[in-house]
Parts: sequence; C-alpha cells; structure tokens
Amino acid sequence: MGSLGNDALEANSLFNLNPLDTEEFRRQGHMIIDFLADYYRDIEKFPVRSQVQPGYLRKRLPESAPYNPESIETILQDVQNEIVPGITHWQSPNYFAYFPSSGSIAGFLGEMLSTGFNVVGFNWMSSPAATELESIVMDWFGKMLKLPNSFLFSGNGGGVLQGTTCEAILCTLTASRDQMLNKIGRDNIGKLVVYGSDQSHCALQKAAQIAGINPKNFRAVATNKFTEFGLSPVALEAAIQTDLEAGLVPLFLCATVGTTSTTAVDPISPLCDVAKEYGIWVHLDAAYAGSTCICPEFRHFIDGVEKADSFSLNAHKWFFTTLDCCCLWVKDPSALVKALSTNPEYLRNKATEARQVIDYKDWQIALSRRFRSLKLWMVIRSYGVANLRNYLRSHVKMAKQFEGLLVADNRFEVVVPRTFAMVCFRVAPSAMGITLNDETNVNELNAKLLESMNVSGKVYMTHAVVGGVYMIRFAVGATLTEERHVSAAWKVVQEHTNTILNSYQ
Repeated sequence: MGSLGNDALEANSLFNLNPLDTEEFRRQGHMIIDFLADYYRDIEKFPVRSQVQPGYLRKRLPESAPYNPESIETILQDVQNEIVPGITHWQSPNYFAYFPSSGSIAGFLGEMLSTGFNVVGFNWMSSPAATELESIVMDWFGKMLKLPNSFLFSGNGGGVLQGTTCEAILCTLTASRDQMLNKIGRDNIGKLVVYGSDQSHCALQKAAQIAGINPKNFRAVATNKFTEFGLSPVALEAAIQTDLEAGLVPLFLCATVGTTSTTAVDPISPLCDVAKEYGIWVHLDAAYAGSTCICPEFRHFIDGVEKADSFSLNAHKWFFTTLDCCCLWVKDPSALVKALSTNPEYLRNKATEARQVIDYKDWQIALSRRFRSLKLWMVIRSYGVANLRNYLRSHVKMAKQFEGLLVADNRFEVVVPRTFAMVCFRVAPSAMGITLNDETNVNELNAKLLESMNVSGKVYMTHAVVGGVYMIRFAVGATLTEERHVSAAWKVVQEHTNTILNSYQ
C-alpha cells in the first residue's frame, strides 16, 4: 500500500485516467460482486463479533494517503486482510444481537442502482422518477400494512423515506413544535413537553434536544413488569396533568411497537385517546416490529394507528432492505412542509410553483437526498408480499424454537414474554442456589455468560437491563439464519453456562 511521497509517476500522466471509464467499471464491478459473493459464501467462517482491539487499523495502514494510484486488486486484498477482521458480521447467520439488519440480493442491487445513477433528488425537477417512485412505493407499503387511507397520498396524507428513525422522529417533532408555537407564541418554546416511556428509544430524547425542547421537559414515563413494560395510559395522563398544573404545554407523544430492550408494545389506541384530549401529536415508532405487521396475524399490534398523526418503521431492520431506509407516513404533510421548507431562488421551477409535484426536500432535515426508493421497490417486486410474509414468519418460528429450548431447561428463565422474534432470557437465580433478592450476583453471572459467548466468535448477542434485571437478548432476523443456527446457538449457551456455573460453585 503506497503513501504520499512516492513520486515514481509524473503527475501529468494521471490525467489519462477516466474515473468513469465504462470498460474499467465493468471489470472492477465484476470483481467487487465476486468478492462479496465469496464473502457471503464464507461468512460463517468469521467470528461474528469482531475480535480486534481499539486502534488496530491505524497500526496496519500507512500514515498518509497514496500519491499514485493503486490497483483494485491491491485494494481488495487489503480489504480482505485489514478491513474484514474489524467487521462485526451483521449478516452472519449466527448474528443475534441488537436488532437485525437483514439484507437481500434485491436490496443490494437496488442500492447499486441508486448509487450508480447517483442522482440528488431534492425536488421533483431534479429527478422526477426519484420522487414519483418514492410516493408510489410508500403507498404500496402502506397498503401492505393496511394503514388507513389518511396516511396515503390518495387520502391527502403521504409517505417519505428518511435515513433513520432518529430523523423521522425529529421531523415530526419539529412539525408538531411549530404547529403549537404558532398557536401559543414562539417565546413559549420553553413550556413544551415531550412524552415517551422509559423504554422509548433514545432517539426521542435526542430529537427533543435538537428541536430545542428544554431538557427538563422530557418525560420518560416509568413502565413496569405488570404492564409488560408498555406505557400505561393512566401513567401518561397523570404526567400530563402534573405538567398542566405547572403551566407547561404538552406537545408530543412517541408510542412504541417493539421497544429496543424487550420488544414491548405500547397500547396505541388508549394512549392516542389520552393524547388527543390534550391536543398532543402522536408518533408511532415501529422501527423494528412494524415490518412484521404485513402479516395478518401480527397486524393487530398497530391497531389504533388510525388515531396517530405519524407512523414509522425501518425497512433496513427487518424488511431485507439495506441501510438506510426508514419509512415515515404522516396524515398532514403540510405540517412537515411548513416546518422544514426553504425556497431559494436557485431551486425555483414551474412544476413546484404550480403545486403539481412533491418536493421531498421539504419533508426531511437535509436538502440532498438519495434515490432510496429503488431498493425498496426492488425488494417488494423481487420477493412479493407472500414471500416477504413467510420470511418474517420463519424468523418468529425460530425464536419460538429457541424459547422452547430455554423453557425446557430449568436453569434458565424467559424474563419478559416473547412478542416477535426476540427472546430475553437469563440464567435463573435458582440455578445459582441463591434467593431472588441477590440480583447483583445474578446480573454479574449473566454478564459474564454473555461476554464469554461473544468472545468465542460463534455467536453474537447483546443485553438489556430492565427493572434492575440484566437479560440477554436473542434476536432472530439475519437473512441467512436457519433452524440449524438456532440449535447451534443453544449449544453455545449450554456449554458456556455449564462452564460458568461450575466455576461459580
């Protein structure tokens, strides 16, 4: 690998290079596809969680950039030798951590098309197909989810592809903030209050900070085991009443279907009823679990969505579409446009001024935007609704399989009820011969168990702490995962549990 200071080539000879030479693109593109195909063929050979130490890569790469060009062959060799060891393999069939980032051929190729066209689709005029395909695909997906017509373009609502849930929440929170401030005066921003539960994703708090909400006015309403860690409407209303008595202004509620720690589900309809009584914007965050609601047997988890103002899910989690691709639907697109639009002279055009088109720049934070809809369109078309449903069902089935293995072994307990394709478990206190009151030792043992399994490289899982209980999260959803991988993971759990319990005793 070269570095600055190697002047063997004359600078003027570099001008002969064409960065978009079609034949060279063809040759190198084939090499990249072959490289990735081999990667997926061999992915089970790699330790799932990267085993490198912090700062490993700086020790391996030159201190300066190369002065002269290097061949794709050399670069790919360095990817294999230097980059791959530092990758945690999210697409491994033995990946059960966080939430899935499921991939697919259609998703990869759609991303390739999007990158290849490399359009910047900030408004309709900048690439009409980018805008129109996005609006069509978002209506397709909305109908697959049986969203009410008020969230579709045909019902004066509409959908947009954001990068992540963080962006979706920030955009809707900003829209609700401006709506409220237009009523009560912009000087009263310090009175606005945002509500979620103590299980809501941290994106909500971050969005509130960015939107200028006083940090003291962020409410993470406590949940408990009796409500399976869902947000209680009674607790929400009590928090609202307290804020009203203090002269504050309730603004925004984020309810969740499939929380990060436990996949808990907030009771959407009753929460919306409370929120609407006080004029609160309700956003429904179904980042992980929303995709599975295309299956009729899971659709009930978003019953009540018709009462919400906005709804989002991440197609890049559990819908076989590559990062980033967050689907956001809103009932009132004009609220986004009023809060987020700018209209500089250099973007003026007849289509926009005639109000004949959507300019998605006004539905998001940034001006520039990628042609994300291509990959979602390709995923839906390539697999069809029937197959997509069955892929999702297979993951739930495998999670049930793992849950059954845990239940059959009295050394373990399933800490919270399994709802989708994630199982939260731990070594039970009884397996250690101690009382339930000594949670510290139980938590420490389970933390050791998790780290021991992850260091082995055979599996990767992550943890959560809810109600003071440390639990191991086993999330099924990687595209390549089969029942044999779940069985192998169970053997890893048993082996490492045996070792740790023996050392404890």
